[in-house]
Amino acid sequence: MPVFAYKAMNPGGRTVRGELDAINLVDLEMRLKRMDLDFINGQALKRGGVFQGAPIGRRDLINFCFHMEQLTRSGVPILDALADLRDSTEQPRLREIIASVIESIEGGRTLSQAMSEHPKVFDAVFCSLIRAGESTGNLPDVLLNISESLKRDDELSAYSKKLIIYPAIVSLLIFAALGVSMVFVVPELAKLFQSFGRQLPLHTRILIAVSNFVTHFWPVILLTIAGVAIGLKVAVSTHPEARFKFDEIKLGLPLVGPILRKIILARFAGTFAMMYSSGIAIIDAIRASEDIAGNAVLREGLHRVGNLISEGQNVSTAFQNTGLFPPLVVRMLRVGENTGALDSAMMNVNYFYNRDVRESIERAQAVMEPALTVILGALLLTVMLSVLGPVYDVITKLKT
Repeated sequence: MPVFAYKAMNPGGRTVRGELDAINLVDLEMRLKRMDLDFINGQALKRGGVFQGAPIGRRDLINFCFHMEQLTRSGVPILDALADLRDSTEQPRLREIIASVIESIEGGRTLSQAMSEHPKVFDAVFCSLIRAGESTGNLPDVLLNISESLKRDDELSAYSKKLIIYPAIVSLLIFAALGVSMVFVVPELAKLFQSFGRQLPLHTRILIAVSNFVTHFWPVILLTIAGVAIGLKVAVSTHPEARFKFDEIKLGLPLVGPILRKIILARFAGTFAMMYSSGIAIIDAIRASEDIAGNAVLREGLHRVGNLISEGQNVSTAFQNTGLFPPLVVRMLRVGENTGALDSAMMNVNYFYNRDVRESIERAQAVMEPALTVILGALLLTVMLSVLGPVYDVITKLKT
């Protein structure tokens, strides 16, 4: 379906611009009228779709689920609830998506079917949960569970960013300081050393050689780094073997790797518990949850878990045989199976990993901050000694 860039006027008299898929300009005008917008003009775009850009943020989905849960629990019909949310949201793209969902429902589709038309916003797990809520009549509870799950994911994401931001900033400062020293400071001092005609220490000669290389070949260095980064990205995105190896290396990194594994398994445990408690079969819940891993190694492990369960093994044995969870977690799963409360056991696993992630990140930060500070100080001290050492020798000899 073509995509149109439109200009319209809202009930308040303000001009609104946006993009919307429609069959033609007449269909575009009708769709905008359902959004309480008066069509002014529109033009077809050549790109493929309105929802191909950056996805709707997690916080937007949290607000969507919260408002839908409140309205449906109060007995408001789904179409009216969606219309109210469409009119009240401040996110223009989410407004357009909700308008498209309303149109699909008016055309005879269910809420889950309408949402599945926008997979970049409502993923397979989201649509499966909504479908389960529709079939069981527990849609408000499902929306509440999705909202809570998104909040937990947002919290985990915030903790993981805390782990990355500080090392990234310090590393940037280290490379910036070294770059300035190599390009501007060392070459000038090298000219001074040459004018004295004295034999320089080995570490000073090495530093000057490195400075000369960086000064003359910095375009080649930058292009090489960019080429390696682009090549790695292309290889990871196009070759499954490269993606698997790259994800395996990430999980094997010191400090960061174990935390990343815990974050992924915490997200999986929470999603699986939510789907299982909504009435979705174990195999279907595991299959639908594989994509949320975001890591080829753990995705393959979850796929093997699903295969083992389909072959007749119970959940705890399957997870134990694949080595995804430690013995303590496997024991929790076994107790949940024996008591018929597997969803509660998985929620306990989610809580266990969430707490462990927070504690692990705090410990990692406590280790990385002084370590990076020492590395930065050591590098700058090495440069200073290599540069100032010969200067000091020259000055002392001149005095004598």
